[in-house]
Amino acid sequence: MEHVMHGRCTLCDRTADTEKHLTCPSCGEQGILEIEYDYVTMKQTINHAYFQNNVDPTLWRYRPMMSLKDTDFTRGLYLPLTPLIDAPRLARDLGINALRLKDETRQPTGSLKDRASAVACFKALEQGATHVACASTGNAASSLAGNAAKLGLQSVIFVPERAPKGKLAQLMVYGADVVRVQGDYKAAFTLSKAAIDHHGWYNRNAAINPHLVEGKKTVALEIAEQCLFEPPDWVVVSVGDGCTIAGVHKGFYDLKQLGLINRVPKLLGVQAEGCAPFALAHETQQNLVECEENTLADSIAVGIPRNPVKGLRAVKRSNGAFVRVSDEAILEAMKTLGKTEGVFAEPAASAVIAGLSVALKTNLIAPETTVVAIITGNGLKDTDSANRATGEAAHLPADLPTLIAHRKDRDNHA
Repeated sequence: MEHVMHGRCTLCDRTADTEKHLTCPSCGEQGILEIEYDYVTMKQTINHAYFQNNVDPTLWRYRPMMSLKDTDFTRGLYLPLTPLIDAPRLARDLGINALRLKDETRQPTGSLKDRASAVACFKALEQGATHVACASTGNAASSLAGNAAKLGLQSVIFVPERAPKGKLAQLMVYGADVVRVQGDYKAAFTLSKAAIDHHGWYNRNAAINPHLVEGKKTVALEIAEQCLFEPPDWVVVSVGDGCTIAGVHKGFYDLKQLGLINRVPKLLGVQAEGCAPFALAHETQQNLVECEENTLADSIAVGIPRNPVKGLRAVKRSNGAFVRVSDEAILEAMKTLGKTEGVFAEPAASAVIAGLSVALKTNLIAPETTVVAIITGNGLKDTDSANRATGEAAHLPADLPTLIAHRKDRDNHA
């Protein structure tokens, strides 16, 4: 963290020491901080040669661009550089020339949230904490539990009642203290805040803790490296609290300030129609207001985003846009993504493909555009939704004529 200058409040523009304050001392919890760096000093060491000569195959190759002290990061979970996959069959189906998938399902607990949770756990250790806590719709919870377990920290997780069984199973296996709150994400977040304040636990809530955006931004740093510092025209991101899309923008912004890229890609934020506060604010050019959490895409079902300023700014400053997609479109995208590219994504991750389809059909994105879609989470976390997308497998007797008849019927209806 040798290049960190301070945190700057997104509301009042005052600065604060992010080692002492997670939010603005003047504005309170609503005053989310943005960590600012001394780019003049940073660019003396962080340049093309730095990346060319860096053999570290993990997220920690970016540590000098983050708000972390140098330490032995091998103590934690192994956080690999995830692949950027060409998706020609899916591109053909969508009607776009060049599409690549950033496959975050390969992270150790199965989602992009490992990037933020690893940072949270190491920051907790820096500050001598023994417990780390958060509220989550599922992925932040499981990633925190897994990363904390590896580092010997205790994790306390607050999830809404609707949290999928797969994510709850992960939490329990990792040994987390899991509190299933009676209510929605808003209720889980409110209780988590009260408990964190009361017990003095380290706060992993990404919308509150500015260091976690610094973890999430590493996905953008990787994309830029994998594109040889020629970023795509658009990057598509599913949006819940707004922290991930804020992190993606921050990563590209940092690289531009360092002179490593010449532009920041446009960002397309995708929300579910049943929970779309960012998209509605973007469409109406009004302040963000609370929405119902009425979607099967649990990872983006956030009715009151806690990071609205950063999320909206990320899209506005990149000259991007938000779109809304139906649950039916998400399930269809989940199936299409699997059968064309062999990527099994949960609903929130599949939403980016549904959103890209909408953007292409409405001419928001042109067919000749280059696009990277970030696949944020693994489908094994929500197999009930996968079954809804595909239907059940055939259940037949061990009889060849019956099988032949079944396959003939299947082919006729294909």
